[in-house]
Amino acid sequence: MTDTTQTRADALREALATRVVVADGAMGTMLQEQDPTLEDFQQLEGCNEVLNVTRPDIVHTVHEAYFSVGVDCVETNTFGANFAALAEYDI
Repeated sequence: MTDTTQTRADALREALATRVVVADGAMGTMLQEQDPTLEDFQQLEGCNEVLNVTRPDIVHTVHEAYFSVGVDCVETNTFGANFAALAEYDI
C-alpha cells in the first residue's frame, strides 16, 4: 500500500470511528434532475451509467453538489454497472 493510499485508508477509518458517514446518496435522482437528453444516454434512456462517458460534466455537477454541503468523498456513478442492469440495455 502506498503512503497516499494508507493515509486515505487511515482517514476513512478515523471518520468511521468518530462520526456518521453516508455511503450512499441520491445519485440517480440528482443526475435525472440535470435533465439529460436521449442523445446524452446514447438512445439508452435511463441508463445513467453511460453519462459517465457522454456527459461527465453532469456527473461532475452532482459530485460538486455533494462537496458543497460538506461531503468528504464521492464515488462514480456506477450503481447499475452490473450484468443484470446493463442487460436491460443489451450492453
